Amino acid sequence: MPGARVQDGERVTLRSVETEDVPFLQRGSANPELRYPLGSPVQNRSEIEEWVEDPDDDLFLVCLEGDRDPPKPDPSTADDDVRPIGLVSVQDADWRRPELGYWLIPEVHGEGYGRESVSLVIEYVFRVYDAPGVWAVAYDFNDASRGLLESLGFTVEGRLRKDRFVDGEYRDTIQYGLLREEWQG
Repeated sequence: MPGARVQDGERVTLRSVETEDVPFLQRGSANPELRYPLGSPVQNRSEIEEWVEDPDDDLFLVCLEGDRDPPKPDPSTADDDVRPIGLVSVQDADWRRPELGYWLIPEVHGEGYGRESVSLVIEYVFRVYDAPGVWAVAYDFNDASRGLLESLGFTVEGRLRKDRFVDGEYRDTIQYGLLREEWQG
């Protein structure tokens, strides 16, 4: 069961990640449709549990909910209509420019949930942390991720040529940045 509501958007809710969410995260990290575009190796349960427990990262489970009312006063009351569809992470926010990472299950790709989720997390970062900007990376072949970042106003800040071996070949990593004043402007 996803954790407490952190922020509601128009169609998605960001919730805190709990230990009970590790199986969902593990399925996501093992899915080739996600793993290859992210350039990530398969992670076992204990590796994901370690990451979930890392106090230096802010992790948000992206959820669709049938009930969009305010949280129930009794936290033990289960939200039966909560469906996790992805994750957005914020790394290193307390000591440098935060890095955003994100993924959604393939069944919801192209429906705008990624843009909404990442937007909510950018708002969160600029509200909670005194950071001048945020950054994210996408591989040269990941047109969907690059398009999402560019649609939010991110600018290409660099390119690492043949940086990561992904799906049988070396690929370029493209680094994007978004400054606080660009977002608020």
